[in-house]
Amino acid sequence: MNALESFFILLGGLWAGTINTVVGSGTLVTFPILIALGIAPVMAVVSNAMGLIAGGVSGTWGYRRELRGMGRNLARLIPASLLGGIAGAYLLLHLPEEVFHVVAPVLIVFALALVIFQPRLQAAVKTRRDSAPTGRSHDALMVVLVFLAGVYGGYFVAAQGVLLVAILGIFMSGTLQNANAVKNLLSLSVNVIAAISYLMFAPEKIIWAVVGLIAVSSLIGGFVGAKIGRRLPPVVLRTVIVILGLVALFFMVQKLVVP
Repeated sequence: MNALESFFILLGGLWAGTINTVVGSGTLVTFPILIALGIAPVMAVVSNAMGLIAGGVSGTWGYRRELRGMGRNLARLIPASLLGGIAGAYLLLHLPEEVFHVVAPVLIVFALALVIFQPRLQAAVKTRRDSAPTGRSHDALMVVLVFLAGVYGGYFVAAQGVLLVAILGIFMSGTLQNANAVKNLLSLSVNVIAAISYLMFAPEKIIWAVVGLIAVSSLIGGFVGAKIGRRLPPVVLRTVIVILGLVALFFMVQKLVVP
């Protein structure tokens, strides 16, 4: 990589670390950059997920106050996220790469839809949480859905946080800030377990230079997101995410049409 390419990756990692802490879907910033630089999609997912661990650590630490009192929920949800992350990483590493080339554009569209409709999701979450009774059946469903979100995150990463906030906001007691704090920790858990899988079973797919650049910048971004990210206009965040997601979609489709 030359200096300009490294700069774009650093900038993307900083932005991704910030919005992952506040909103989620930071991969829809870094993934398009890596694809545009000519990195193979699966290698881009692997390297990006590993680099964003640092941002997950700083973002989780920044939201540590909102994690107080969440121990019971975390004891049930972290194992579900870890198992889901293992399953997703297994699918990524064992399904033919051609499958990912076909599935990834669909997942990008799905992730972009989640980002675009996030305000409506949040409104629905609040209404559902205020009106729905609590019970063991809801707790069990929450665990299952968090597991499935972990599978999604282990396979593709992008917008996993948006999925988790929606799930936790509906089924978990507490505020949306509590849900966001738990989301950060669960997303970090998925990325860590997926990274371990990559190291053990597919080290050749890791581009360490990319991992390092995203790690350094997303670590800073995580602290920024926890401190001042809440003040950033949500519409600006979503607009940037959607634009970059469309860039990724363009390059992915181009690879399908022109092998």
